Amino acid sequence: MKQLLILTLVLPFFCFSQTAVDKDIEQIEEKLIEWRHYFHQNPELSNREYKTAEKIAEHLENLGLEVQTGIAKTGVVGILKGGQPGKVIALRADIDALPVTERNDLPFKSEVRTTFLNTETGVMHACGHDTHIAILMATAEVLTKHKDKLNGTVKFIFQPAEEGPPPGEEGGAKLMVKEGVLDNPKVDAIFGLHINSGTPVGTITYKTGGIMASVERFVVNVKGKQTHGSQPWSGVDPILISAKIIDGFQTIISREAKLTDAAAVITVGKITAGTRFNIIPESAELIGTVRTLDPKMRTLIIERMSQMAKSIAEAYGGEAEIVFQNNAAITYNDADLTAQILPSLQKVAGEANVKLVNATTGGEDFSFFQEVVPGVYFFLGGMTPGTEEPYPHHTPDFRIDDSGMLLGVKAFTQLTFDYLNI
Repeated sequence: MKQLLILTLVLPFFCFSQTAVDKDIEQIEEKLIEWRHYFHQNPELSNREYKTAEKIAEHLENLGLEVQTGIAKTGVVGILKGGQPGKVIALRADIDALPVTERNDLPFKSEVRTTFLNTETGVMHACGHDTHIAILMATAEVLTKHKDKLNGTVKFIFQPAEEGPPPGEEGGAKLMVKEGVLDNPKVDAIFGLHINSGTPVGTITYKTGGIMASVERFVVNVKGKQTHGSQPWSGVDPILISAKIIDGFQTIISREAKLTDAAAVITVGKITAGTRFNIIPESAELIGTVRTLDPKMRTLIIERMSQMAKSIAEAYGGEAEIVFQNNAAITYNDADLTAQILPSLQKVAGEANVKLVNATTGGEDFSFFQEVVPGVYFFLGGMTPGTEEPYPHHTPDFRIDDSGMLLGVKAFTQLTFDYLNI
């Protein structure tokens, strides 16, 4: 009888609280869309998100949060303390855009132009980071209204330079971690999401363990001997050597990497060599990326690429040096934490709309947060249902359906309540 009485007293309060939260989420959609359109029209490149950061900080300050700016150059953090002490949860959104010229006919299309690596280009939120900012700003507003019902603290992390800092600069999640973003107060768990142009609105996809690949940027400098194009025997051709190195790299994937364990990719995306049609140049440069989903395979591929580049160049009379830069570790979802928050995602999206997926060879520097504290990263549907050929991320025609964002707010809000109040 005593237990029944307690349940009777507590249950109506919980239902009222949940209803109030749901109402506030529904009412914030207009602001959510307005914010997204603003950021889409005013994109800024990595480590240059000055106006973006100002608008975020202004919003968080207006909510009465403790706000920190200038973290990892342009990052912003808002801290919300709940009604009772408890664990610390972090929610993260990336805020940078890409050097892509938008080709959409949207009324809020980006017309911003800039010079990137000595090339004039447009600037576009061609990966959906504008939606991530808006979703986290909306989540902050909703949770602030109900902070008395939270047992713990929420850190809202707005991270710059997810797409990678400019050459010669530090940035992104790695620099945020280095500067202590997961401390004071110390974060117990972190969560992030990414909208997906190829997944229907209303859908959430996830995976336990490795969900996104590690990302290595590599540069191969090949040295030959310059000579006249009519007399190749008088020199050493670095272009020929480069071709052999590229061919050799692909045999690592096709003949040495155990692809039944995990996927792996080696891509050369840029080759620079020569100045004239009838001159064999002195040098060539190859730039590319390696993607892996298994730490052992990552080690194998890097070792073999280093050996192969040097050996092939020497076999043809030249020299080669390869340098790797780790841009992201494997985005690895903690198994226990994933199982813990899965019911929260199913509650807001419906069990049938929360789907287990295979890993992707795309990369995310959210992984650097996960190397320090347990974390979960999931995908949010942003494709208008019925779309036959959605445009991929990082393309001029990329687009997201605004109606997909509200589920992101619901997911962040629900998992925060459930994680802190367990």
